[in-house]
Amino acid sequence: MIRPDGQLSHDLLPGEKGPQDACGVFGVWAPGEDVAKLAYYGLYALQHRGQESAGIAASDGERIAVYKDMGLVSQVFDETTLNTLTGHLAVGHCRYSTTGGSHWANAQPTLGATPHGTVALAHNGNLTNSAELYDKLIDKSGFPSRGEMAQGNTTDTALVTALLAEHPHGSLEEAALHLLPQLVGSFCLAFMDEQTLYAARDPQGIRPLVLGRLDRGWVVASETAALDIVGASLVREIEPGEFVAIDENGLRSQRFAETRRAACVFEYVYLARPDTTINGRSVYESRVEMGRRLAREHRVDADLVMPTPESGTPAAIGYAEESGIPFGNGLVKNAYVGRTFIQPSDTIRQLGIRLKLNPLKSVVAGKRLVVIDDSIVRGNTQRALIRMLREAGAAEIHVRISSPPIKWPCFYGIDFASRAELIANGLGVEEIRASLGADSLGYISEDGMIAATQQERAELCTACFSGTYPTRLPDADKLGKNVFEARGPVDVSPRRADDEPSVARRPEHASAVSIDTHPSADDGFSRHATEHATVSDEDSGVAASCVGCDPGPDSDLEDFLLPEDKVPADAPDQHQTAKDA
Repeated sequence: MIRPDGQLSHDLLPGEKGPQDACGVFGVWAPGEDVAKLAYYGLYALQHRGQESAGIAASDGERIAVYKDMGLVSQVFDETTLNTLTGHLAVGHCRYSTTGGSHWANAQPTLGATPHGTVALAHNGNLTNSAELYDKLIDKSGFPSRGEMAQGNTTDTALVTALLAEHPHGSLEEAALHLLPQLVGSFCLAFMDEQTLYAARDPQGIRPLVLGRLDRGWVVASETAALDIVGASLVREIEPGEFVAIDENGLRSQRFAETRRAACVFEYVYLARPDTTINGRSVYESRVEMGRRLAREHRVDADLVMPTPESGTPAAIGYAEESGIPFGNGLVKNAYVGRTFIQPSDTIRQLGIRLKLNPLKSVVAGKRLVVIDDSIVRGNTQRALIRMLREAGAAEIHVRISSPPIKWPCFYGIDFASRAELIANGLGVEEIRASLGADSLGYISEDGMIAATQQERAELCTACFSGTYPTRLPDADKLGKNVFEARGPVDVSPRRADDEPSVARRPEHASAVSIDTHPSADDGFSRHATEHATVSDEDSGVAASCVGCDPGPDSDLEDFLLPEDKVPADAPDQHQTAKDA
């Protein structure tokens, strides 16, 4: 069961979610270092990329052990568990689910027994040809009789692990170089066998992946911020279409596919940490420059520029600098409102978003405000904030957005709302303004956003804004989070010790599973870790309580919206309409 974090409860409006990111990956090869703790702190720096589950696999050269569970990095690991993960190399993962549901069987890193030892694999991104690869695997070998897919894992990560195990090559490295060109979509992989750390990035380089140097080893990570926290120096990015192997003989690199760079522009807009650098460009500076360009494109006479905390802050600073309008904080954010198991009373529930944000009346009263946010998805959060600012006495509210309207879904690792739910898909800018209740609304242009990143337009993916995707997409029935579940029933319910072992069951006292090195790896998961494992009554709600950890824009506010926040500001008053009737 997830340990409560001591914060105030959520779920004032269940199901009202914003965009989610895919995952964070971290790998380290460093003999003589405490690799498990390095991985722990690396994942801590990447927590914003996924908050549903976390895991670390480590190898001492003879045996790989993994510890993973549902929850935040700080909830999953403590000193005792980290001390069990000994060795000279490790890979770690923090997850938001994009393919496969949010439950323990789908937590990463995945483990798999290959003809040459064990593979532990962590994945950031989302494959778009998972259904095709799944069908090929089934046609060739039938459904796996061992490994994580056989035990209920329904992720594309488990599929890649199973495909690596199927290849009759002389080494895991050869198997990877054969398989990687067949993967379509976005993938940044950090994986390992008992001796070697591997990393690979898709030919488009959609998600970021970087290489760092320690005094006594190497690090790969989703963002440069994770290198900083473990004291590693940035060497370079893992290039699109590049495969890297690191062992006692040093680092070696090969290209497995032709590069067609299409890096996700939304990493610059929102997803990455502000203190990260992507392809030589500071994310923070990109966001500040987006604010400056937004001010040039959509000027307005106002008294105060204020951000929507916290994601709108860099762009608001840039807007204030360029416009000459003073910057200020018009909203106070309660950083300690999060997710526990204390449900709010009706009285508390009626407070809605005020549990998370509260306006500074002395700052906003009588002022003409420019409110800066990074994106609008459904519009419900912005509508609630505008209502709050009006109630606090704001004279005018001018909303400015540092990205273009989001009109298309992402299939590369960002779990946006469905296209039908995207407010910009069905409404024009003036209609959105009226729906939000703002006095004016302005989005940055696509050209302005791209210029702020200092990247070439041809080397960026702008699919969520433009609808132009950098890879081929299959039919709709072969896409989506539950693509494997749709191909056959998958039972992920808790089981007792006397049940048939058809799914991976979370151990009662520890979440560690292990595979010994070849040849005993042929037996799959070691029996001591799973044979008598049971799930306690308390654990039965783990999967449900962990869904929707929401690291996406405004999503930490979505849980606090009230029903009236979904009603467009220009809609007729329902009570008055009923009275008139």
